[in-house]
Amino acid sequence: MRAAIENMLSMQHRMNARVHEDWIAQNFEWYRAAWIECGELMDHVGYKWWKKQTADMEQVRLEVIDIWHFGMSAMFTPSCDIPELARQIELDLYHTEPETADIHQATEALALHCLQHRTFSVPLFAQLMLACELNFDDLYRHYVGKNVLNFFRQDHGYKTGEYVKIWQGREDNEHLSEIIDSLDSTTEGFPDDVYAELTRRYQA
Repeated sequence: MRAAIENMLSMQHRMNARVHEDWIAQNFEWYRAAWIECGELMDHVGYKWWKKQTADMEQVRLEVIDIWHFGMSAMFTPSCDIPELARQIELDLYHTEPETADIHQATEALALHCLQHRTFSVPLFAQLMLACELNFDDLYRHYVGKNVLNFFRQDHGYKTGEYVKIWQGREDNEHLSEIIDSLDSTTEGFPDDVYAELTRRYQA
């Protein structure tokens, strides 16, 4: 688990540095992005008691992955040591016991922490994972996939508006879901394999 966490932290650092070379010193409000993503997650779960709603759990879990991008970013400091940070995250994830199976309550608890403390809580995030029935392997697989897609978008003109998000009538996220389900995420070359398959489909 720790090696996978270190890999995710390193990937997130590279992605953030792509946006701003000295991103840690900018002290961006990552906590804010995290709680806003919590609100988007709620939309997919459904909270309107005055109308019929059905939870879209696939989208809910994708929102959890997005929250994790911002959560990891929030934990970096100018003197950050990635192996040590990974060790602490591993402890927080490994020792979290389920307190609630209610996705609404778990989401609100995490959002409240972000708002009150302007930081990110790994134990509360772990509670949200448990409530959404998202295990660590799924978190890693989907995180790596989304991170690679973000790089792929940047490499193909996302920032300049040249990138085409719809391929063969479907969004790139849909292609990504199929790709990560078809590949072995335990191999060292998993990120490269995802990028290669995205390229093949994009150019088809």
